[in-house]
Amino acid sequence: MRAYPSGFRAGRDEVLADSGSCRIYMITGMEPGSKSRMKREMLALQALGEKLVELSADQIKKIDMPLELRDALLFAKTINKGGARRRQLQYIGVLMRKADPEPIEKALDIISKGQRQDAKQFEELERWRDKLVEGSDGILEEIVSRGADRQTLRHLVLSTRKERKENKPPKASRALFRFLKALSKQ
Repeated sequence: MRAYPSGFRAGRDEVLADSGSCRIYMITGMEPGSKSRMKREMLALQALGEKLVELSADQIKKIDMPLELRDALLFAKTINKGGARRRQLQYIGVLMRKADPEPIEKALDIISKGQRQDAKQFEELERWRDKLVEGSDGILEEIVSRGADRQTLRHLVLSTRKERKENKPPKASRALFRFLKALSKQ
């Protein structure tokens, strides 16, 4: 006779009576969940595991999680075949049930916020570059006030304009973008 049936999530259970297939439990803690709810929770943990697999190895190593789960995630990154990868993701889902998902979810939120911030910064740098090439003196003065070398900036802008006018590959445009990116990190 099992003291902890699979349908119970927390607390201690005592079997009060057992009549074949029907057991009566005294519950101290949580009520048993429905099979559908439990399946949704398991699928959510597996989906969380799939998100973790998409991260780089360095990002995975920085997240606080059990060693067994970390090893399974790093191993899953090496699997390319469909069936084997699916089984590994299911195994990760099993390991996720044993681990506390809250710190992992918080770490994923921090990583995704950082990626969104990087995308916003990238878009802002592109706008600066486009305004400079179009001839906006206001943005030029703003960038110079941030500590940029005026002569280098003017040279890169003029090279980019010439390059666009002659339909050449965007070598100077990329150099201007790198210059602006380096300036924004200061």
